[in-house]
Amino acid sequence: MTAPHDPTTLPDLAARPHGGTVMAASDEFFADKENLIKPEAPTYQPHTFTPKGQQYDGWETRRRFGRRGGHDWVLVRLGAPGVVRAIDVDTAFFLGNYPEQCRIEGTGVEGYPGPEELERADWFELVPASPLKGGEHNVFAVHAERRVTHVRLHALPDGGIARLRVHGEVVPDPRDLDAVPFDLVSTLHGGRVVECSDSFFSPPANMLQPGESRFMADGWETGRRRDDGHDWAVVELACEATPLVAEIATTHYRGNSPDRVSLSGSAGGEWFPLLPETKLQADTTHRFRLGAPRPVTRVRIAIHPDGGVGRFRLYGQPTEAAREALARRWFTLLPESQALAVLAGAGVGGAEAGRLVAAVEHVPLGVLLGKG
Repeated sequence: MTAPHDPTTLPDLAARPHGGTVMAASDEFFADKENLIKPEAPTYQPHTFTPKGQQYDGWETRRRFGRRGGHDWVLVRLGAPGVVRAIDVDTAFFLGNYPEQCRIEGTGVEGYPGPEELERADWFELVPASPLKGGEHNVFAVHAERRVTHVRLHALPDGGIARLRVHGEVVPDPRDLDAVPFDLVSTLHGGRVVECSDSFFSPPANMLQPGESRFMADGWETGRRRDDGHDWAVVELACEATPLVAEIATTHYRGNSPDRVSLSGSAGGEWFPLLPETKLQADTTHRFRLGAPRPVTRVRIAIHPDGGVGRFRLYGQPTEAAREALARRWFTLLPESQALAVLAGAGVGGAEAGRLVAAVEHVPLGVLLGKG
């Protein structure tokens, strides 16, 4: 996958709607650590005091001088593990109480370790100690070509941060996708919108999020067209695959759902039809079995003439070549410690494991997929 020019347009791997969670923090005396990954922008209401002081929409620690030096930190498990391209440390509304600097680390591990186990993980640097500005988006480019499952943010020495956005390319675990129903366009699996005709009210990337649409702005909604055209969005699939079933939900769109929808596919050449123009109902989840079963790498969803779509799902089978490419890319991007753990879990250890980590092309596909 080629990263866009602006990496902050990539999915937020840590976002709560993607399954991210804040696991632990050194301190959260003034404001809760969970606020860091809320999907909505931070807000502020002056003169709103609790017994602990002014209320802030973010994570805020106590002044460090009362705790004998050191610094504060917070640990986040990514909902969508992947290669991090940019991190936004947003200090919105924190003006006299933000950290002087931050430092950010990442790690890649197997399973679901707790905070104590993660202390023993092999952490590597994503962002070196860097100065922060108050009340701003502090965006840092990241150049670590490794798959990350957890990040640790260090606030140097203390203070408040409103939001943490970890933008990157999703790299799904192929063991979770092989031989099970697979949503080819889900953000969690690496699907992403690459073009669209309009996103006036809300962006089309919302359609690819996990879970049911929570409210109208949580989907894709276009402006009202005043011509004879229609709106559309192009989605790059997680990998080359044959789509079989589409699910299109107009949840919460009652007076502004599209009248009709159509789907077309492409494998790098001309577009061909997958679903002809088909009538939609308001506030309804529709399932359609698709015709012309053939491999595609992109799908274009067209809404006629305009309106809103809450969620778009596309289920199908990866091609054999894509299945293998997905697994080998994942393994290549693993930190060495996690790659060795994967091989150990498949019964490969010692010198042979070290040799295979250095030569991913020689690892049998069955071993990568946990099938021995």
